[in-house]
Amino acid sequence: MTLATLEQIRQDFPLLARHPHLVYLNSAATSQKPQSVIEAISRYYQEQNASIHRGAYTLSAQASEAYEQARRTLARFIGADEREIIFVRNTTEALNLVAYAWGLRNLRPGDEILLSEMEHHANLVPWHLVGAQTGARIKAIPLGPDGRLELEALPSLLNERVRLVSITHVSNVLGTVNPVAQIAQAARAVGARVVVDGAQAAPHMPVDVKALGADFYAFSGHKMLGPTGVGVLWGRYEVLESLAPFLGGGSMIREVYLDHSTYAPPPQRFEAGTPAVAEAIGLAAAAEYLMNLGIDRVWQHELELTAYALQRLEEELPEVRTFGPRGPERSGVIPFVLGSLHPHDVATALDQHGIAIRAGHHCAQPLHRKLGVAATARASFYLYTTREEVDRFIEALKKVRDFFRGWL
Repeated sequence: MTLATLEQIRQDFPLLARHPHLVYLNSAATSQKPQSVIEAISRYYQEQNASIHRGAYTLSAQASEAYEQARRTLARFIGADEREIIFVRNTTEALNLVAYAWGLRNLRPGDEILLSEMEHHANLVPWHLVGAQTGARIKAIPLGPDGRLELEALPSLLNERVRLVSITHVSNVLGTVNPVAQIAQAARAVGARVVVDGAQAAPHMPVDVKALGADFYAFSGHKMLGPTGVGVLWGRYEVLESLAPFLGGGSMIREVYLDHSTYAPPPQRFEAGTPAVAEAIGLAAAAEYLMNLGIDRVWQHELELTAYALQRLEEELPEVRTFGPRGPERSGVIPFVLGSLHPHDVATALDQHGIAIRAGHHCAQPLHRKLGVAATARASFYLYTTREEVDRFIEALKKVRDFFRGWL
């Protein structure tokens, strides 16, 4: 992006304007929100707030249409049919929905679930829980020393016992972009369902769910300029249609009797109770913002910033060890350790210089064990991050190094 475009983009974000000296490098955890998203949520409450799908009055009809229009917008954002878009609270809830609505009813003792060594806990723990109830066994695609999955192991891992492959599109720690379409094709060849954790992909890069060849794709709103408390589960319609509900209650039924119920078709079948209407509308506004800007431009901007930051770190801070692959198969996250310092100390020290980063295991403890560290510090970039901010981050990290030099 040009400097002029970046300046214009940053003007769209009230928090960045309110804190002009803040360098916010934690967008992989939660992104900032543009004014258009904030206004969309506020406008709904000021002008349209009503129970949706439950009233014959005009205001309810308007609110219902705004909610369904949000569904259509999210479908357009990922190349899907609107009937395949289920609103959930976040990626975690989406993956749990698949685990219980599909996994609990389809997995049996002796079946296998194939994950990877780089998965977020949200794509591990639900399968642990369902595996414990069904007798299904979990195994993983190994991680190579270059931060990429060892896909040459796939032929030996995929067999007729594998019923499900659940994989992250982009690692929240390493930034690795996995070849999901290739993995999905291999999984389908043995009859396995494919689930994709898209929390770190959908906000940053073009996603066409049909082209990926998966059965389910999940992502969160708060990581892609939208509000917290809303996300999306996409599922191929014929698969969704075969599933029983995850939650029961209002809105997801066709008819209810004292002793049994029948259920609405997808997506309503999986949206029990009053949904997060304002949040869904805000998420749609975020998707519109990204589509209007050009998600391919966002991705290119992040690739350039990441390459620049990695080069400076390697050339100027030999005490810093970074993790993850090099090249275009990497998103805008950089995990690192500074000598023997604990990442929490590094993050706290950087905060004194106005740099906001994440430190910890990033909900990926198995991956950190594989890397041989208990935790990492992580800088993450997004569409509003500038090269000047990367420079400030590098210079602040040098000051932290110099301050702690005796402890490195």
